[in-house]
Amino acid sequence: MRFQRLLGGAVLACAAWAAAAQAPAAPQAGAAQAGVPETSRLNARLLYELLLAELLAREGEAQQGAAYMLNAARRTGDEALFKRATELAIQSRAGPAALEATRAWRQAFPDSAQAGQYELQVLIVLGRVAETEEPTRHFLATLPEAERLSFITALPALYQRVPDKAEAARVIERALDGALSQPALAPAAWTSIGRLRLQAGDKAGALAAATLGQKADASSEWPALLGLQLMGSGETQAEALVERHLSTAQARPELFIAYARALIEQGRGGDAHRQLDRLIARAPEHPEAWLVRGALYADERKDAEAEADLRRYLSLLEATPATPDAEPPEGSAHARMMLAGIAERRGELTQAQQWLASVDSPEQALAVQTRLAQILARQGRLEEARQSIRAAPERSPEDARLKLLAEAQLLRDHGQPGQAYELLNGALQQTPDEETLLYEAAMAAERVGRFEVMERLLRRLIELKPGASHAYNALGYALADRNLRLPEARTLIEKAVQLSPNDAYIQDSLGWVQFRQGNLRQARQTLEAAFRKRPDAEIAAHLGEVLWILGEREAALRVWREGQRLEADNETLRKTLLRLRVRL
Repeated sequence: MRFQRLLGGAVLACAAWAAAAQAPAAPQAGAAQAGVPETSRLNARLLYELLLAELLAREGEAQQGAAYMLNAARRTGDEALFKRATELAIQSRAGPAALEATRAWRQAFPDSAQAGQYELQVLIVLGRVAETEEPTRHFLATLPEAERLSFITALPALYQRVPDKAEAARVIERALDGALSQPALAPAAWTSIGRLRLQAGDKAGALAAATLGQKADASSEWPALLGLQLMGSGETQAEALVERHLSTAQARPELFIAYARALIEQGRGGDAHRQLDRLIARAPEHPEAWLVRGALYADERKDAEAEADLRRYLSLLEATPATPDAEPPEGSAHARMMLAGIAERRGELTQAQQWLASVDSPEQALAVQTRLAQILARQGRLEEARQSIRAAPERSPEDARLKLLAEAQLLRDHGQPGQAYELLNGALQQTPDEETLLYEAAMAAERVGRFEVMERLLRRLIELKPGASHAYNALGYALADRNLRLPEARTLIEKAVQLSPNDAYIQDSLGWVQFRQGNLRQARQTLEAAFRKRPDAEIAAHLGEVLWILGEREAALRVWREGQRLEADNETLRKTLLRLRVRL
């Protein structure tokens, strides 16, 4: 019965091929050179080969099937069979066989873009990068002019997994020499070369390529996009490329927004504001500009400005015609949740609940439920809040973990650190090396005075994930805050700074350990920079204390008042003022 099903499938495949073969056909390019007739009939031998090829493939012998299919393709000159032979060889993971099939295909059909594409992909998979220059050049030449740009921009992704990225960059630069002389293609070509150089760790080479691309055409956004990528890797000179493109009339709003997001990522909120203001002046009806600026204001605790921008964003969305089946943009959910947060900070809990109830996003359902639970807890309904989190639906296994973390945070935020620790510690017994649980359990352990447990958990997290900057920072700060092992604390925090140089909270920790070591002037500079980057009540508490000890009492009071405005009930700020016997 099984053989009959296989045979039936193969017969149908052959019948389809026969129907195509019997139809009038145009002369096939390259057929004569390959020594095959221009037309073929489905004779007994060919039928046998096709049947056998497909049966072998279905029985798990795809490599042998590919050999029979390739033989049939060579005798008939049929391009569909060359393609099928290639696919069977790929299916069998037989790289040399796949390469043989693609090259035979290209020989028979030199103008086939698909044959060139397959050969290029097979060579890349085999790691034979040096051999890809000619197929790349050939494939680009066979493509319709309208498709060449897309192919050029896709090259970095195509070569992403090859071991020698530097060689790939050199090969592609040679393969694209023709495109580099064409104004319409040169910016994208230099950008792809630059991205390959960046993949190889050559930032200077990538910057040089982006510069040449922009020189070819300043209005093209490709070099500017590479500039943004280089900014993210720490190449400061790349920013000029972005600025230069944004000064052109062709600059799209999306690039302004990407630039602003990159600046925010670097902790340069003021510069981000300038770019967003610039975009809003240029394109006031572009919704996302208002969303990003509103989110930035919200992060800075400038609630009035944030609310105005977020409401403007929502009104622009409502004014935009939408298709009947279109889902609400994810930005709408984020805006409504931020507006809920603003209302909650103002104590307008009913308004906050209304905003949360208006969020129409399955992806945000758990986050919404968590926020609603926080509001219930603020109303003194902690157990009800816990039950609401537990009752929230789980769309994935990950949701169960997120619900547990949300419940633990709820307990921690509302005066039940012991219960939070027990909850997290219990979960950690089931999955002892789960990274988020390790961190959260460590923080909970600290809150209940289990410093040795906190240290053990954080060191385990660092062992599992050496790049976990937050773990280094948490342990270093905990030591510094207790005035313990200060040289070790500083080493840990400096490691965290190295891993996350733009994190204001880690800079705050560095300033605090500098203060503990008696380096008051240095601590002041570090903390002022952190506070400029991220206005935050806890950073304000630390900066104010340094200023207070330096004798700059008025400056300290101003910083503390700003911290109190940002978060009136911040525990660190409250304890600092109490310890120093200061009343604001």
